[in-house]
Amino acid sequence: MKFERPQALFLAIKYTPQGYINPKVGVIGMSTAKAALEQAGVPESLEILDLDIGGMTCAACAARIEKGLNRLPGVNKATVNLALETARVEYESGNVSETDVIHKVEQLGYKAAPRVERDQEERRHRDVTGKLSKVIVSAILSLPLLWAMAGHFSFLSWLWVPELFMKPWFQFALATPVQFLIGWQFYVGAYKALRNGSANMDVLVALGTSAAYGYSVYQTIRSSTNEHMHSVELYYETSAILITLILLGKLFEALAKGRSSEAIRSLMKLQAKSALVIRNGKEMNVPVEEVVLGDLVIVKPGEKLPVDGIVMEGSSSVDESMLTGESLPVEKQAGDSVFGATINKNGALRVQATRIGQDTALAQIIRVVEEAQSSKAPIQRVADVISGVFVPIVVGIALIVFFVWLLAVEPGSWSSSLEAAIAVLVIACPCALGLATPTSIMAGSGRAAELGILFKGGEHLEQTHTIDTVVLDKTGTITNGRPELTDLLVADGWNRDDVARWIVAAERSSEHPLAEAIVRGLQEQGGQAASAEEFKALPGYGVEATVEGRKLAIGTRLLMESGDVDFSAAASAMSELEEQGKTAMLVAVDNRHAALIAVSDTIKPTSREAVKRLKQEGLRVIMLTGDNARTAKAIAAAAGIDEVIAEVLPDGKAEEVRKLQKAGRKVAMVGDGINDAPALATADIGMAVGTGADVAMEAADVALMRGDLNGIADAISLSRQTMRNIRQNLFWALAYNVIGIPIAAFGLLAPWLAGAAMALSSVSVVLNALRLQRAKAS
Repeated sequence: MKFERPQALFLAIKYTPQGYINPKVGVIGMSTAKAALEQAGVPESLEILDLDIGGMTCAACAARIEKGLNRLPGVNKATVNLALETARVEYESGNVSETDVIHKVEQLGYKAAPRVERDQEERRHRDVTGKLSKVIVSAILSLPLLWAMAGHFSFLSWLWVPELFMKPWFQFALATPVQFLIGWQFYVGAYKALRNGSANMDVLVALGTSAAYGYSVYQTIRSSTNEHMHSVELYYETSAILITLILLGKLFEALAKGRSSEAIRSLMKLQAKSALVIRNGKEMNVPVEEVVLGDLVIVKPGEKLPVDGIVMEGSSSVDESMLTGESLPVEKQAGDSVFGATINKNGALRVQATRIGQDTALAQIIRVVEEAQSSKAPIQRVADVISGVFVPIVVGIALIVFFVWLLAVEPGSWSSSLEAAIAVLVIACPCALGLATPTSIMAGSGRAAELGILFKGGEHLEQTHTIDTVVLDKTGTITNGRPELTDLLVADGWNRDDVARWIVAAERSSEHPLAEAIVRGLQEQGGQAASAEEFKALPGYGVEATVEGRKLAIGTRLLMESGDVDFSAAASAMSELEEQGKTAMLVAVDNRHAALIAVSDTIKPTSREAVKRLKQEGLRVIMLTGDNARTAKAIAAAAGIDEVIAEVLPDGKAEEVRKLQKAGRKVAMVGDGINDAPALATADIGMAVGTGADVAMEAADVALMRGDLNGIADAISLSRQTMRNIRQNLFWALAYNVIGIPIAAFGLLAPWLAGAAMALSSVSVVLNALRLQRAKAS
């Protein structure tokens, strides 16, 4: 993904209430353009690189890679996700290359490769299979050692232990391959970490197991050279079982993390694998990756649409539930848009491909979910700070514990001192801290996607739970956004057909939904079109145009007043229409009142229920609209909204949001993502209501694909549940270490039990996060 900046071209436009005037286009020098863009903070060429990272074992690893990449000249921002084992790097291609980024990761001691989504399933399978093989071999070799250890406990005196299992050199033969073959990864990880001036979980495991193994080897050699030593204390089982349990924990962790990315895999499975296209007059089946823009695709009943496109021939109903959540099929005919991965129900369609590959609606949804899952929530900073100093502190504590036991608790007892120190080293677990936040973000954002809610980043998923005020746009948000013409009241002295023809000509050049409704309604009534000249769209006011030599103005009272048009004769009728919830507009021809026109937009069936839910959650609900006060209050009353801010120009919506923020409110602005873009960007959280085809709306932080206001309460509820889950994980990870380390230090925990507890802590954090996959909306 690359964002190329424009060079040597500028466009200047001045905006006034009367429209956009004085557009200026010109050429400036390259150096001037470069300086201006650099001053604005726009890099020359910004690219985003997604990497698969291999070899990370704990939060300290992720922090080290992130720190190293962010120090690389030319890197704008780098984030590393331990749970996904990925990195996302924004960099300036003019200053650093993809190869440089990968080399830096490898320099830090880890593997890195560009992320290819189709390889992820195979990579996950390979990872799990490799971990399982190691666990099985390690367990087979460790079991006799565990059996031998049982013989030392009086309460297990009834258990028969083969004499061979008690032999020191036999135990050495079993423990050595576990320590140096299966456990070699811990030594490699520890070496790379220490070489780069840091420490991670591998350092703790390597130190702890090496101490137990080394002491046992020393005792084995002593017993062989000293005939008077009839019994010897060995800890081979400690090192071997520790490695086995840690690997078992990593296996469970990998399996659980695989489940947490189920949402992405489910979305990817929706894609069609092939397409039937017409080329050179012949029908041929091709892989969906080979479809090109403009291809004519044949879609038979029951088949998935392979790409986004426009229906050229045929009619059918299409199941779009995977995008909108709406179970009822949508009727499609020539000229209608269709989306890839939706299902054609009953008629054959010929569709021209308009969006393929990574540009389809489904691909955009997958990309948004991936970005949300790989992004870092602000609360992660707590874990990052702790993880950065965790391992050195634990090593220091272990050394203190060793000498306190050796010198004070049991003077001269190397075995007891070693046991306590090893237990401290292995029970400490930075992994749980590192996994606490990202696993919850993965599970929460994935569950949200299943419910038709796309959070565009972990920070947005976190911030949404703080919202206490919801500001709703009217058209397309509370209402269906499909207004219909209801009234055309022509003033005395004017010909209805002439006025209708002029209105159609003027409004046909506008892209506003109300203009489209007027044109559609008048044409259905037989209105003929003329051509318009000097058209001007006046946002918040209306339109102006010249038609057949006559100057037309269509819009609000303010527009009429600015042109000194006397519309007093229509004032009463206009107020009456507005009190019915209709949007009324005045029509002036040559500065004389000619007609009153009204359109009506019906409220969505779920709007009233959704507003009620928001109020029950303790949220303040406000309707913010550019419509007149009477119409706005009528619509608000029907939707159950008590607070209305009406007659606000598009630019003024952002200011109204700022006023609420200055009053201490945390504001979610909900709109269509286009007309409300400034307000969406200003709000603490911007929510865009639409279908899956609208997910690219840049101004919004959250996309509600189903076009249903219930998605607002669902999003807030999911955010609250996710944050509660993250806090539980962080509490457990911190409490585990705060409680576990002292218990181990006092010698109350055998090293192998400490290892089991360490493995359990990571797995429990991941399993707790997975509960979000079953989260229900409030």
